[in-house]
Amino acid sequence: MPTKIIIKIKDITLKAELFDSECAKAILNILPIEARPNEWGDEFYFTIPVEYSLDETATTDVKAGDIGYWPPGSALAIFFGPTPLSSDSKPVPASKVNILGRITDDPKILKKAKGAEIIQITKK
Repeated sequence: MPTKIIIKIKDITLKAELFDSECAKAILNILPIEARPNEWGDEFYFTIPVEYSLDETATTDVKAGDIGYWPPGSALAIFFGPTPLSSDSKPVPASKVNILGRITDDPKILKKAKGAEIIQITKK
């Protein structure tokens, strides 16, 4: 059963969930997270203190609202629209990510959070 989490960035609070994969459980174990997000198109990503390999969920086929883990950068990635590799409105990661969870609110609202200094992720 997914675990409910909260994502806060600027004045935006979003509901999300992390799935029951081993990689997602490793992320849950380090919550709460507070980090400075980087932007890559309509994706926020930031390094976290978790090292994990690609798993059975690894893919480049992501959609807006997906939350992934990118092993090459030990980074959490939150997709909310097209990235520099996109050919349409669908996000495309730089390389495969483990799908950890998803935003259950409208992820497009994150477009308003660009330029944010801090992102926080906590268990609900």
